Amino acid sequence: MIFGLFRKRNHNQIIVVRQYDVLTAMARQPVFYTDYDVPDTVMGRFELLSAVMILFFRRTRSSATSGQELAQEIIDAFFEDIDYSIRELGIGDNSVPKRMKKLAGMFYGRLESYAAAMDGNDRDALAAALRRNIYPTAGEEAPSMLGLADWMTMAETHLASVAEAEIATGSAILPQPGGIDKDVA
Repeated sequence: MIFGLFRKRNHNQIIVVRQYDVLTAMARQPVFYTDYDVPDTVMGRFELLSAVMILFFRRTRSSATSGQELAQEIIDAFFEDIDYSIRELGIGDNSVPKRMKKLAGMFYGRLESYAAAMDGNDRDALAAALRRNIYPTAGEEAPSMLGLADWMTMAETHLASVAEAEIATGSAILPQPGGIDKDVA
């Protein structure tokens, strides 16, 4: 009976799982890897999932307390998923905390750089930040990330119109990315 006092209560578990599944399904859309030049690698998937989580996190910053709590629980689920994935890749238990700390730092660094560009409505700055993060060693050889920057801007606009009830029930969706003409972007 007393042990129940110390157990974490998560009344939002079903909602968190529902919303997290929607967000991760979006990040797994093949079009991002075929048309938007995100590499289909472990780090490429981390980068895209981070971008999707950042979009959701930014939307819920203006939500009521329950929406912000839900966003934090979804970010926690994201990091639990990363922890699990690292362990599945065969990384030793002693190395996991150090890698998790590094990945968390990367995520929050991206949150700051993407937020600065998006708050300034600066498409080129957002594309440059995406390019720098998705292709850290490619330099000038890295593909343009303007298409992904445009999708993120469109997704943020879409999320701004999502009702609080959709956030509270874990029903918020992101717009589907379309194929892009690489000669135009």
